[in-house]
This record gives sequence, structure tokens and C-alpha cells, in this order.
Amino acid sequence: MNKKVFKKKFLDLLTEKFAISVEDASLFEIYTTLGTLVRSSYAKDWRRTWNTYDQCQQKQLYYFSIEFLPGRMMKSNLLNMGWLDTVQEALADLGINLDDVLAQEPDMALGNGGLGRLASCFMDSIASEGLPGNGNGIRYKYGLFKQKFIDGYQVELPNEWLARGNLWEVRRESKAVDVCFNGHVYLKKQADGSLEPIHENPTIVRAVPYDTGMVGFRNGTVNTLRLWDAEIPLSEESYYRSIEQRRAIQDLTSVLYPDDSNEEGRRLRLMQEYFFVSAGVQSILRHFKAKQKDFHNLDEFVAIHINDTHPALCVAEFMRLLLDEEKMSWERAWNVTVKVMSYTNHTIMAEALEKWPVDMLQSVQPRIYQIIEEIDRRFIEEMTGVVDWEVIQRTRIISDNLVHMAHLAIIGSHSTNGVAKLHSDLLKNVVLHDFYRLYPDRFNNKTNGIAERRWLQLANPALSQVLDQTIGDSWRYDANDLHLLMNFREDEAVLKQLQVAKQANKHRLTEFVLKETGLKINETAIFDVQIKRLHAYKRQLLNLLHILTLYFEIKEEGKTDIQPRVFIFGAKAAPSYHYAKSIIKVLNEVATMIRHDPAVSDKLSIVFLEDYSVSLAEVIIPAADVSEQISLASKEASGTSNMKLMLNGAVTIATLDGANIEIRDAVGEENIVIFGLTESQVYDYYEQANYHSYTYYESSPKLKRVVDSFIDGTIPNIYQEGVEIFDSLLKYNDEFFVLRDYEAYIQAQRQIAADYQQQDKWLRMSLVNIANAGRFSADDTVMKYAEDIWQIEKTNPKRRQAEDKKYVPYTL
Repeated sequence: MNKKVFKKKFLDLLTEKFAISVEDASLFEIYTTLGTLVRSSYAKDWRRTWNTYDQCQQKQLYYFSIEFLPGRMMKSNLLNMGWLDTVQEALADLGINLDDVLAQEPDMALGNGGLGRLASCFMDSIASEGLPGNGNGIRYKYGLFKQKFIDGYQVELPNEWLARGNLWEVRRESKAVDVCFNGHVYLKKQADGSLEPIHENPTIVRAVPYDTGMVGFRNGTVNTLRLWDAEIPLSEESYYRSIEQRRAIQDLTSVLYPDDSNEEGRRLRLMQEYFFVSAGVQSILRHFKAKQKDFHNLDEFVAIHINDTHPALCVAEFMRLLLDEEKMSWERAWNVTVKVMSYTNHTIMAEALEKWPVDMLQSVQPRIYQIIEEIDRRFIEEMTGVVDWEVIQRTRIISDNLVHMAHLAIIGSHSTNGVAKLHSDLLKNVVLHDFYRLYPDRFNNKTNGIAERRWLQLANPALSQVLDQTIGDSWRYDANDLHLLMNFREDEAVLKQLQVAKQANKHRLTEFVLKETGLKINETAIFDVQIKRLHAYKRQLLNLLHILTLYFEIKEEGKTDIQPRVFIFGAKAAPSYHYAKSIIKVLNEVATMIRHDPAVSDKLSIVFLEDYSVSLAEVIIPAADVSEQISLASKEASGTSNMKLMLNGAVTIATLDGANIEIRDAVGEENIVIFGLTESQVYDYYEQANYHSYTYYESSPKLKRVVDSFIDGTIPNIYQEGVEIFDSLLKYNDEFFVLRDYEAYIQAQRQIAADYQQQDKWLRMSLVNIANAGRFSADDTVMKYAEDIWQIEKTNPKRRQAEDKKYVPYTL
């Protein structure tokens, strides 16, 4: 892109929009102008992409996820369009710092953590690979809460991320559909003997789509992320008279994951799931029908992916539309549905495998319940005589007055995949073993991946520059080329450059922490990072036990040879998850205790940053020395923070859980620090029921001192929270084996400290991690999905350019 042309276009648009000069413009006005220019510049590519899919009659993917977590999009769009350097230089010529402009963009509050970030990485990679794929979700007005710490406690505030609008979305009023809830459905016999469902007194909600362009990396592909908002239909205005009635509709798309500690919250969550599923599936079939294709060959043109159990109602809604609207026979409709649907399981935690009470689902969507009931009846009929009745009872969809959504997704799709080799093996051999016996050909593994454009090119320009100078820039197009860095393991000059880049990132984070919290941290210390959702199985508590161990070694044992550490946390706890919120409170109080104790504060500090987000992660991850991946083996499906931290040169301390195993295989045992129980040992404890946490507490004076500190007054202001944590470890027998893994974890941390003191060794370990991170590229992951599950093919942008000599992607 030409810098001179850009400046003229930019200044003209600024005048047109705001009638001011650049000197008088606010940063937000500059941001709005730049974003408008960017969006208008990829608009023709967006239209061309969509038209190409239709004209070529390409099979398209529709990725259904209840959350997406894109992060700020301006810089990502500039990078993918090839504009970033030119725009940065052009704005600098005008006296504008691009970073200041980028800070005006709010993070879209559309996700919570790994699930939503994975979905967004996939959207980026699908477009960058030139694959025909679309996202489908909910346009949350507030999304996940904004986290504040008050007296050490997590407090949830509304996240008004849409307060100044969203530059990137386009409202598509013409694509709106109606979604029905509640009421009563009965089957009326027709003259030809068929049964017609009659839905009486439904609540009708208008679903209006807002589309966001997903810009591919320098290839002219712009796919669509479609998010649905709930509105009152014009035809129903007279019905929704009271504020309460209107608010009930608005609440449908207000917050992500409503509080499920009460029935009202659970019902709202179920309604949300049906809302975006029904709207999305209706939209897909309406588009398909407009092209006048044969519905019996629908699977040759449409792939629907169910990302975790939240969109599992896709199966029943797809059947409803084929049966009730298209008048297809059950057998044909079911055959098409199974071929179209695929499902990713993201957990082995029982509470995350959604189950809905029969009466609730029957009330929220009576027709959908009828269809699920019939799917269940036919499944039982099909399996009777083939497998034992006990197996049928364990795998049927409706049992114990509950509708099992994972069962619906597995039975109603042609593919079920886990997201790391260990996770997929556990699904086949333990968690979903009965289903694996029924459908062995449907199960497969697709290890998660990350969009390295965001997590290296955008988040870490210092390291990116070192890579460009060392191995060239081909890694920017193919992350597997990072492996070329292995040729420089013994090159002291390259190792020194990596060290300088890491120190620059640590300095940047230090300045950020000072600005945001007023805390001055030691940027020469080890930056030890654990950033993930706050949950007991992720074992932030084990990290805390190590911090307290170091505290007592300095305070009571007089140790002076401890390597200085800054422990950095970023995490939100679900509003109703009391135990996780208690851990946050204790962590914050320990941080305060250490900060005010001059005997230890020069060696240790804790920084728990509020309101963890993608943008915050982009500052933390490049600065990390140590990556904490310490979940109890067998509990973490994959993890993706482990991949992001590895990519940025952090050394991982890990259990053999999730994708940590594959990271170990990639880098070698000497470049990762492994500790703790294996999944087989964990399952042995479950089978033998012989774990006694009190044994470990009694046998280790060091551990006993640490655990007692929760209740003996050592840590101020945690009386109730301390008792709760103490009891969880001893009275309730330590569900996630924290005490069992404590000693191994302490030894692993000592190994980390020893390795860090040998900087030559540490830098080589860091280099090996960076060099092998290409293995976890989301680009490669989505290509495996495309080939093995979705059966979609690339649209070759080079071929399009050859056919149209005038076509240049992403031009002003």
C-alpha cells in the first residue's frame, strides 16, 4: 500500500466524518476514521469471497460456538491486509502513535477463556488458509463481566464494551429470522395421514445478525463471523407492553454464561443456546434453499460444527427444519443430519457435559423436545439386541429425567474429536468409552492450535524482528519454518538477541504493571506466569503453596540464595463459583502480605492483574520466563496458553496433561520441566479409593506449615476463605491431589531456578521451545479438520488473481 495515498485517503475521511483536522481530532476519532477506512477497503474482498463460494458451489463450514474471544481487531486486520508497517509510518508522519490509537478499541466481551479464544484463532486461520468457513454465535451486549478486586475479593461489574459501538460489525436486517420459545406443540393429523406440528401461543423473538469480516492473511479471503442479537418482532410490539416483558427479550443476548446457581439463570442459558442455534441453522438453510439445491445432497454443500455441547441443539433444530419445513421423511432427514454435523468435545469434567431437565427443555422448546425424544427412542430401538441394556442406558439421550447434550451431539453427528492426544484417548477409553464401542469410526483427535500471527507477530514484535533477521520471514507464512531456528542453538549472538528481546518485553510489562497498579516489580527476576480460568482442577492453589513455601524459607529459615521471582496471575472465577473466588481472595492477601514485608519483598512478589483479556495476555505472554501448566493430569483437555507461552520462549513447568505431553514430545524432556502424577496414577487412585491427603500433610513439616497458614493467622484477612481452602485439602480429601503433587512440584520449581541461573542453558531451552512451536499452529489444525471432518477445500486466491488481472487484495 502506498503511504502517500493512504495519508490522503485518511485525512479526507477524517474531514468527511468529523469536519476537523488531524491536530484537533481525538484518539477515538482517529481510531474511528482508520477503522472505517480499513473496513471499506476489505469490503470488496468480503463480497468477492462470498460470491466465489456461491458461484463455485463450494461446500461451506459453519462453526457454532457460544463464545468467541477475538481480542482487538484493528492491528490484526492491518497485519493480515499487509498494511501494518505502512500505516504505522504514515500516522507517525502525522504525529500520531499507532499504539495509542489501537488502545481506543475495546476487547469484544464475547468469550471467557480457552474455548472462545480457540474459536477466534480458528476463524483467523480458516480465512488465512482460504477455506470457506463462517462463525456463528451470540452478540452479547455485556458478555463476560468486568472483573475488579475490592479488598482482595473479585467483584463482577457490567462490561459495556458496546458503549461506543463496534466498528467491525454490519447489521443485516434483511437476514433476520424468527425464533420461537415456550407455548405448546401438538401433532395434527393431515388428510394424507402425515402429522403436522402445531405450535400454540409461542413467544416469538426476532434474531438479527451482525456480521464481522474475518480477514485472511494477505490472500484476499474475508470470511464471516455472524453474531445474533435478540429483538422484539414488529408484529409483536403490542404484545410486549411491559418493561419486564421487553427486558426478558433483551436479556437473551445480554451476558455470557448467566448465573447457573438458580433455575432462572439455567433457563436463560438454555434459551440462549437454542436462540443462536435456531437462528444460525435457519439462516444456513434459507441461503441453501435460495440456491435451489437438492436438500437430499445438503451434506455436499454444508458442514456444521458443534464446538462443545452448548450448540448441541443444532442436531434437533436441523431435524425440525427438515421434517417440519421441508417435509422430508425421518430417515432421509436423519441421514443428512448425521453427515452434516460434527462435534468437538472440550472436557472430561462431568459438570461441563451439559444436561438439561426434561421439564425445562420441554417448556423452553416443546417441538425440539419431541424430536429429541424420537431420536432417543430410535437409538434405543437400533441398539437393542446389539449391545447390553446397561450400555444403552448409559448412552441414551434422555435418562434420569435429564437430556444429555453430549450424547445428542455424538449420536447426531459423524465425527467426535478430542483436542489433544491424551484427551482423545481418555474420551475413547474412559469418559465416552461406550460411545467409542458403538461408533469407533467417528472418534478422532485434533490437537488444538493457536494463531501465531496474533501471538507472535502482533504480540511480540521484538522477537519477530530477531526471527526475521535470523531465519528470514517465511515463518510468517508457514509457522513450521520456525524450526529453522534450531540451526542456531549454539549461536551465542542469536541467544543474546533472544535475551535482549525478552528483557524488552519484561520491561514493557513492568511499565504496564506500574501504570495499572502502582506496583514496581523487579524486571530482572524470573517472571513466573499462570494465566487461565480460575478453577480448582487448574490448581492455582498448588502455585500458591509454592509461593508460601518460598516465603517461609526466607522468613523463617533465613534462606538468602533464592532466585528472585515475580508471580503473575490473570484469571476470572465464575460468579457462582465460591471456592475459586476464595482462592482469588487468598492470593491477593498473600500478595499484600509479601509486598509489605521487607524481609521477603526484594525476593518475591505477586501481581494478580484484574480483568484478564486477550489484550492483557498480549502484554503478559511475551514477558514470561516460566509457563505454569500444572492441572491435575487427566483434567485439562488441551490448554492453549501452554502453546502461546512456548511460542514466546517461556519454559514450561507441567504435569503430563492435555497438550503438555505433545509439547514435551516436540521439545524433548530436557527443555521442559515435568512433575507429578500421570493420568494412569490418577485413575488408579479413583479405582482403589485409597488416597488420603492427611498422610501427606502429616508426613511433611514444610507442607504442614504452609497448609496451616490458611487457618493460623499467618495470612491476614482470610478467616473464612482460609478455612474453606484448609477443609478442601484435608476434611474433603483434596479432590485434585494438590498435596500429593506438592513435593514433586517443589522439586520441579527448584530445577527451574537452577536452570535459570545458567543463562546459556536457559536461553537454549527457550530457543528450542520457540523453534518447535510451529507444530501447534491453528493453520495446520484447521487444515486437518477441513480434510478429515468438514471435507471443505481451499479457495485459491492466486487462481482468482490470475483470472482477474486487475484484482489486488485489500486495496484502498
